[in-house]
Amino acid sequence: MAVTARTALEVVDWRQRVFALYAEVRRTANAGDAHVLWRRGRDELMLRHPATPLLPEDRPGFLGLPIAPYEPDWRFELPILPAEPGGFEFATGTDGIVPFERLGRVEIPDVGSLDVWRLASYGGGIFIPLRDALAGREEGTYGGGRYLIDTIKGADLGSDAGRATMVLDFNFAYNPSCAYDPAWACPLAQPGNVLAAPVPVGELYHG
Repeated sequence: MAVTARTALEVVDWRQRVFALYAEVRRTANAGDAHVLWRRGRDELMLRHPATPLLPEDRPGFLGLPIAPYEPDWRFELPILPAEPGGFEFATGTDGIVPFERLGRVEIPDVGSLDVWRLASYGGGIFIPLRDALAGREEGTYGGGRYLIDTIKGADLGSDAGRATMVLDFNFAYNPSCAYDPAWACPLAQPGNVLAAPVPVGELYHG
């Protein structure tokens, strides 16, 4: 029981630190500087935090996550557009069945469309995963896809409720925990979150 409680508190602390990191990112006026801050913060959590998904054998040689240099052309502020109703359920080992409903979609210029999901249970939250054309390729991106926005866990780059817009900066796309530890269960990109275009920025995957 003591071990379970400690693990739960470690996960709580991880999430608190992620929320704090993204709050600092949003306060940083220059997007490139914010990206440097985010990269350093994510590396620090991955290497030193007890709730890290990095496996013990991967930590001694860890020199930082493979994150591409910042490209300002991959930053957008976009409206959430109407979309057909829909949803999916994701089974986890700890939280049971987690339901998501389609809130709308965003149209990324010259790239494609991504569905915007809302957690349809306690606490709510917005979730935008993506899987791009580099997924599963050598020196590309994680085969299961990445997360762009996950406000449930603090990954929030900003929004304007009045205009119903969100900041989507693909430079901040990151790998879910299951990319590093298969014991984690992670909801991955649905068909409406698969892009035919390559997205060469954000966290890459050299597994």
